[in-house]
Amino acid sequence: MSADSRLKPLPQSQAESSPVGAASAANSPTVLRADALAKEYRLYASPRERFRALFTRRALHRSHWALRGVTFELQRGQCLGVIGDNGAGKSTLLKLLTGTIQPSSGSVWHAGRVTAILELGAGFHPDFSGRDNLYFGGSLIGIGAEQMARLEPEIIAFSELGEAMDRPVKTYSSGMVVRLAFALVTAVQPDVLIIDEALAVGDQHFQKKCTERIMAFRESGCAIVFCSHSSYHIRHMCDRALWLRDGQVVEQGETEAVMGAYELHSRLREQALAPLQADGEPAADARRMPQTDAQGACLMAVTIDDLDGDRPALLASPDLVVRFTVRGRGDECPNLGFMIELAQGSGITSLATHEEGARPILQPDGTWQAVLTFPDLPLHSGEYVVSAYLFDETGLVLYDAWLQYQRFRFVSPTLMPGLVRLPHRWG
Repeated sequence: MSADSRLKPLPQSQAESSPVGAASAANSPTVLRADALAKEYRLYASPRERFRALFTRRALHRSHWALRGVTFELQRGQCLGVIGDNGAGKSTLLKLLTGTIQPSSGSVWHAGRVTAILELGAGFHPDFSGRDNLYFGGSLIGIGAEQMARLEPEIIAFSELGEAMDRPVKTYSSGMVVRLAFALVTAVQPDVLIIDEALAVGDQHFQKKCTERIMAFRESGCAIVFCSHSSYHIRHMCDRALWLRDGQVVEQGETEAVMGAYELHSRLREQALAPLQADGEPAADARRMPQTDAQGACLMAVTIDDLDGDRPALLASPDLVVRFTVRGRGDECPNLGFMIELAQGSGITSLATHEEGARPILQPDGTWQAVLTFPDLPLHSGEYVVSAYLFDETGLVLYDAWLQYQRFRFVSPTLMPGLVRLPHRWG
């Protein structure tokens, strides 16, 4: 299952970073506190050098600080987004918070139950049945046999595995394993939930169930630490954000301020890595997300009016009109998102129906359609690329995405330089 599965309350010397005791903590809104957390890894040139250092007690290593000086507090119902490039120290921070590794210095304190959704299914025994793994895995996360017997029907119902519960886990698909693991790990509501990267798992139907359970935890007062590369989900889920770089905090605070600074850093770093080919067409791997549920909700067509046949196409109208045709899931009304970027990658604007109170229109054939219009497009002359997104009714589950799927040129009627024409007036 996940790394949380072996989590126990931290020892007194590590569990408390202040004189606050267990009794007073129960009445405190603060449920998680990290104080000057640091993790050092000692690197040796060879096993022989490590052996020599052990017996001579000489410093024959070089230090790599995966994390240094991280401090924050999290209160009930809050969600902290952890962002940063690969190798920034995010996973190390989560492991320290869950107690799977110990800090070199600093301390972690938490009140109540901590659960982590990390490597789902990693602790299952392949030769045990799914049912046996519930009891085996439950014992690792503090759920005894008696309590598991009460929880078992609900866990099986949530995982939707049915008769497969009595088959060995080695016969399960990867999707079945994560269904069972997620249902087990979240069977008891925690006080602190730690999520590494994946907001949800499995197909569209199960993704929605997972997201709903996580958000229900938060509404009931569970604090969440959410590590992700998805700026969309960080913005929509998190009250605060913490940006790590080279193991140290670059910035933390209100989500939008931190995300704005991080995205500027990312654009400058990746400016030379444009996802478009030289001929103006989108790169093959930039066109569409892999679909885990071929029969589920999807974008069917996203077209732009008045594009000529050039490469890249020229928008021959002063208005940008985008037409969406999508397939939804059952009777659920889907939500749509749209983004315009410079051809070299800087974002211009993004919007979504659930942010603006708009709704696609259900058609007689069961599809949904919407028309998005930017009248008198307020862009200056240049080349642009657009992306389209399909969300569930809450706007949290991303069903489909066509990333940078269409490139076009636009010639502005104004001769003034710049990027956009902002609304303004002269006094």
